[in-house]
This record gives sequence, structure tokens and C-alpha cells, in this order.
Amino acid sequence: MSKSELISALEQIEKDQGIPKEEILHMVEQALVSAYRKHAGQLVNVVATIDGVSGQIQAYVVKAIVETVANPVVEITAADAARVRNGSVEGAELRIPVDAQEFARIAAQTAKQVLVQKVRENQREVLFTEYKPKEGTMINGTVLRFLSRNIVVDLGRGSEAIMPMREQVRREHWAVADRIRALILKVERSQRGPEIILSRSHPDFVKRLFEQEVPEIYEKIVEVVNVVREPGFRSKVVVRSNNPKVDPVGACVGVKGSRVRPIINELQGERIDLVAYSPDTTTFIGNSMSPVKPLSVRVLSHEDKRAEVLVSDDQLSLAIGKSGQNVRLANKLTGWSLDVRSEGQKREAAQASAQATVDELSIGRRRSENGRDFTEGGVGRCGSFVHREPR
Repeated sequence: MSKSELISALEQIEKDQGIPKEEILHMVEQALVSAYRKHAGQLVNVVATIDGVSGQIQAYVVKAIVETVANPVVEITAADAARVRNGSVEGAELRIPVDAQEFARIAAQTAKQVLVQKVRENQREVLFTEYKPKEGTMINGTVLRFLSRNIVVDLGRGSEAIMPMREQVRREHWAVADRIRALILKVERSQRGPEIILSRSHPDFVKRLFEQEVPEIYEKIVEVVNVVREPGFRSKVVVRSNNPKVDPVGACVGVKGSRVRPIINELQGERIDLVAYSPDTTTFIGNSMSPVKPLSVRVLSHEDKRAEVLVSDDQLSLAIGKSGQNVRLANKLTGWSLDVRSEGQKREAAQASAQATVDELSIGRRRSENGRDFTEGGVGRCGSFVHREPR
């Protein structure tokens, strides 16, 4: 790389990447020093300078002028120094020019390496600065390739992100070139540059979809309080209205499901239960059982957060859900342990409890009657049970 080529390259990088030319010049100078030390020895005290206009590179080995040399690598006597430069005196420093031909080869290779490295570092920093503030937001991309079970997503302009298997939805299937929408879960620095982690299984993914589809949420009229999910199967979304005239559930559903349907489609058929928030515990628990409307909710223990939810017989299986999914999500949503029972089960339990009480009373009465029979005859009657030794 010639002098003019170096300066031209620096000016182009400054224009395209926004990296000041002086900053790269300083880096090249430091890299030249390191490169020369690898060639001549780490103890060599060398200084390199680059002219910012002409691109001329100069390098010097610096030695201290001393009376007696202890380390010839970094020291020189006044007599020897005078042969290099007239007027050299003890206590000063001597700069000895490095062989230009030898250094030119090192300089050309080093300059290229530094430029490539600096551009790469700058691109990484720009990428990190761009995406770090976007954590928790939605992004669109294209499936680029598969890395083991992870999905690599092209975000455009040379930016790539990764969706680890743990952040994928098992029921979803993707192919290369598919358009994909996901949540930017986190952006972290790594040795290879910023690592952008995407997710489609996180509850916030559902929350962001509602923010995009429901204007009232975007305008803060309706608020998404909480989301719990079993990704790919079911989500429960708690919403509340900051305007008493606006029904939060209705606003999210839309006319004939026009707002919630695109979200279900994006989630590839995942069921969504919209739950109206209530500060009243029993009301909120009842709402959390959606799509079932419980007949009653009874708090069993405030301390242990246990409650009984009563539903009609024909709604029991729906209330519990497949493999207990509905009640499991309701538990997670409310933070309460819910005992879901049907009317028939409660009636049977009440009858069984009543029968147990009757049986217990009956046993107690029989024991009492047997006790009276045993003592009724006094000593003489009791004597019939006494074993007498023969005289």
C-alpha cells in the first residue's frame, strides 16, 4: 500500500464509516510499533509516525544515552551516539532511523490489517448501538439458514440475528427465505460482534402483537397488564381500560374478531383468552378462567392464596383444559392455587361429608351403648368376665 493509497483509504473510511482519519492513523502507528517489536524484539523502544497529508511513514529506535551501557537494546554510550548524531550528550535520547526498505514491508501489511480490523470493529459498534435500544421491540426478517437447531435471521443491511431453539415455538416450522416476525429479546456483546437474540415464545411477543393491532393499546387507553403462555397452544392476556367508556376485551377482539384474528394467525393458531383485569380477587379469578364463566369463586385461604372455583358440570372439562392447561395458566396468571370443581362434584363431596358425619355419630352412639351394657350389672355382672384361680 503506497502513501497516497493509505491516505485515500483513510479518507474513504472516514467518509463511509464516520471514523476520524486521525484515529485510524494513531491506531496504525501503534500497530506498526507492535509489528516492528515482533520483528526486532519486544524490548526495543521504537516510535512510528505517519504524516496525515503525504502518508509518509517514519520510524525510529529510541535509545537512552548513558555513560555505561547495561542493556544495549535500549541504551547507547555518548561516544557511539555522537557517531550517529553530532552533539549527542549523556542523559539525552537518540533516535536512530529504522531501515526504510525493511520497515516498508512491515508497514504495508500492518496498515491493511489495522484498516480491516478497525472497520470491522466500527461496524460491530454501530450494530450494537443500533439494536441495543431495540430490546423488547418487534422486528421483521428473513430466515437465512439453520445453525444446528437455531435459526439465523437476516435483518437486512448485513445484520444477522439468531433465534435459539429455546426461544422457538415447537409447533412452528420454518424454511429458508421465509419472512419471520420476532421479538428482540436481548442484544449482547461477543467476540464475534453483537449477538442479537430473537424470540417467538416469550410472553412479550404476544404483548407487542396486541400493541401493533389494537390502536387503543398503542394510545394507552387500554393496557396489557400481563401475559402468560404455553407457546403454540394457549395464551391468557390480561387487559384493563384507563377509560371507563372503553371495554378492554372488546377493544382487543375487534368487530367480529377483526383485531385478534391477525394475532392468532401470526401465532399460527395459538388460542388467546382475553381476561379483564379486576382489583377484586374473586372477580379476577373468575375472569381468568376464560372461556369458562364460573358459577362462583370462594377464597379458601388468603394466606396460602387458595380458592375454589365452581363450574357447571358441562363446563368442567373446558375449565380444566387439555392436560390441565386452562387451570394451569389461570393459576400462573392470578398467582393463586385454584381448585376447580363441578356442581356434581361438590354435591357428591357434600353428600360424602354428610354421610361420613352420620357414620361417625352412629359409631360413637354404638360405642356409648356398649359401654352402658358392660357396666349395667355392677360387680356381679362384671364378675362373669373375671378369671378365678381354683382354691
